[in-house]
Amino acid sequence: MKDSWGRVINYLRISVTDRCNMRCRYCMPITVPHICHEEILTYEEFLRICRVAVSLGIDRFKITGGEPLVRKGIVPFIAALKAIPGVNNVTLTTNGIYLKQVLPDLEAAGIDGVNISLDTMEEGQFRSITGVNGLHQVRDAIAACAASRIHTKINTVLMEENKDQVAALAEIAAYYPVDVRFIEIMPIGVGRNYAGPSENDMLQCLTRQYPDLHFVNEKRGNGPAVYFKSRLLKGRIGFIAANTHRFCIDCNRMRLTSTGQLKPCLCYDTAVELKPLLRAGTDFFDLEQMLVHMFTMAVSIKPKEHCFTEKNKITEYRTMNRIGG
Repeated sequence: MKDSWGRVINYLRISVTDRCNMRCRYCMPITVPHICHEEILTYEEFLRICRVAVSLGIDRFKITGGEPLVRKGIVPFIAALKAIPGVNNVTLTTNGIYLKQVLPDLEAAGIDGVNISLDTMEEGQFRSITGVNGLHQVRDAIAACAASRIHTKINTVLMEENKDQVAALAEIAAYYPVDVRFIEIMPIGVGRNYAGPSENDMLQCLTRQYPDLHFVNEKRGNGPAVYFKSRLLKGRIGFIAANTHRFCIDCNRMRLTSTGQLKPCLCYDTAVELKPLLRAGTDFFDLEQMLVHMFTMAVSIKPKEHCFTEKNKITEYRTMNRIGG
């Protein structure tokens, strides 16, 4: 599939739940109510959508939430998704709390990569940001994941309060063959209320720590991250700078929310509703044709670019756990 701007759409991010065992203040405040269970798509409904997506050229998938590992049956779902002919890549984003205990099952399911969210290496600050005590569990999960065959990445959201942790977080890539990526905080949901340093600010800091740090033209995943290399690092340092280095020209993704909304862009509330089709009792072959039509429609309305630098134009107001991280 190609959108109106000639971009090939081959990547779908799937949020399997809005629920999470953390309460990161920039993502999911305690006051956010859960979506009722009946409104969430079943795994079979997700797989129906994915089969149609694959038939249209989407061959890589990211499983997100909320926290995907809090949903029962997530590993068999990932295995079933990997087994669909034409699927080339399935990865998972997680906060890492439950990761170590399910890692062997994820390996057996064929998971291709895991992204672990970690914003600080300091226990008190971890508790302040996430609302839980769990840094040791996340660190253990990183060590276990790095020792496996699974391509491991660490995702850090940059805020004013944790910018002094950049050097310590980057050191993870010195100890383990993992990629540490720093993400400019995006003005979506509660993120509107936060500010943070830019890619350039943090790059200047890191080049003092690693004088030979330099850009490498490597594609190390499905997303827009740019990567830097140093002889002192086993992994890479990456940046996802949606605010200061707009990368919409190469956007290849769509998002599927846990309630069945197919979103062409994170920035806007525009979406195509798939759940009514899935639950209308439509004949299997008619349903497949209608889902193809809905995908085609969603791709056709994908905007040229986001408007993160003009907050008054952003129309998506939901928290990230409801949209899909």
